[in-house]
Amino acid sequence: MADNKIRNMEEFAAVSGISRPTVSKYFNDPDSVRRTTRERIEKALERYDYRPNIFAMNQNRKLTKNVGIVVPYLADPFFAEIARQIEQRCIAAGFRPTLYSAHGDPALEKDILDSLVSLKPAGVLLAPLGRASDRSAIEKFCDDVPTVLFDSNLDDVGEAFVGSDNFSFVSQTVDYLTRTGEPPCFFEMRTPANPNANKRRLAFVEVMERRGLEPRIIKVEGEGWAFEEIGRDGALRVLETGGFPTNTILCSNDRLAIGLLAACYEKGFRVGRAEGCALRVASHDDHPFSRFTCPSLTTAAHDYDAVANCAFGTLAELIEGGGRFDTRTETLFSARLVLRASA
Repeated sequence: MADNKIRNMEEFAAVSGISRPTVSKYFNDPDSVRRTTRERIEKALERYDYRPNIFAMNQNRKLTKNVGIVVPYLADPFFAEIARQIEQRCIAAGFRPTLYSAHGDPALEKDILDSLVSLKPAGVLLAPLGRASDRSAIEKFCDDVPTVLFDSNLDDVGEAFVGSDNFSFVSQTVDYLTRTGEPPCFFEMRTPANPNANKRRLAFVEVMERRGLEPRIIKVEGEGWAFEEIGRDGALRVLETGGFPTNTILCSNDRLAIGLLAACYEKGFRVGRAEGCALRVASHDDHPFSRFTCPSLTTAAHDYDAVANCAFGTLAELIEGGGRFDTRTETLFSARLVLRASA
């Protein structure tokens, strides 16, 4: 029986030899049952790897007002800003948001989801790590808890996805750069942490080929979320070994671009549109600090307000509708090109 999937609490009660009411009482409050009974239940849980469908249990009582917000790396100002906006909308609607950061660690991401289940949340807004995530763990969590994914999409996971249209980002930057100067090369990490990076590279290749231009891609070494350091170190190596293949560089994201600008400064390369500038640099995201770089960074901007509004609104609709949609929905918002001094 240990290899069979336990589908519900009745089956778990039967195989564990503990009454259904006692099992239910334990899941509502583990301290409400005797210690010896609690130990028996916990041994059975470990043996049969069973977790109750908390959402289904909540159908028989008032849902909590808890909402979980999970991001991959809260030290990234993009995630800090989008989480701040979502958190404010939750509070305004009378929910109690709890914010978590996976710090780029898939094991921690899984632990966060396990902890969230015990809070009996009304719903969760989740931006998964993506490539590094334990997909099966996220799928199981989404089966138990009404979940809307945002920013990073995992196909067919969760009830909905809300994010930005990466093709819109790249098509706008490439269009502008090719109209106003040399066609760009694309600067990215060899092993990107966020799945949006892969979509932006593919979009770059497609847009350049449509224009009959060679899509030159510069990949730099580095893993993890220290994008500025990776961008600086990678750009220094490129500048020291022959330079970029064109005087226009399009970065996968603003944080890499910030590192690249630092490398250009160290090597004495002026960046911008003015006379005497050696390079133009543009990017994607409109990182909250991108307008304060030197020079200020030309970029394609997320619509932070629209993504936050839609993500929370979709979750609220999901909760009010019983926790399930008939079909999974995906909503993408176009970028807005922001012209600054770097390009």
